[in-house]
Amino acid sequence: MPGVDVACNAEQLPFPDAVFTRVECDAVLEHTPHPERIVREIERVLQPGGYAHLVVPFCHPFHAYPHDYRRFTPQGLRLMAGGMEVVAEGWRTGPTATLLVFLLEYAKLWCPWQPLRAVVHGLLGWLLFPLRYLDVLLRRSPRAYILGNHCYLWLRKPG
Repeated sequence: MPGVDVACNAEQLPFPDAVFTRVECDAVLEHTPHPERIVREIERVLQPGGYAHLVVPFCHPFHAYPHDYRRFTPQGLRLMAGGMEVVAEGWRTGPTATLLVFLLEYAKLWCPWQPLRAVVHGLLGWLLFPLRYLDVLLRRSPRAYILGNHCYLWLRKPG
């Protein structure tokens, strides 16, 4: 695959212990049957003092590539932190992003042909994108998390 340096099973990373200062895991854990194993591997390959950034969907349409097993909350992610310290947690995208993603997927349900779905996705996505800036205002709402689209966790390996 062009641009890919390593393709592997994330439950058994082909790296020695304590080799990375930072590991990014973005929209991966929902696609694996054993996300805890992947987080343990991330912890294993992190150097002491290293950081892991986990991003996962909460309110997001089904998207199998090839599988889609689960959704997460920050509290659920925290349960997988193991021996790592939670440095920060929050929502990467807010309620407006959630609404727009579902609206796009709903609109595409009415399109029987893939080329038409691609056109609808591109056109409607372009027209609706400016509305995502409403999430900047909604960040002040203490209830915005109820419809958060993706949540994140920053973890630090002690040492």
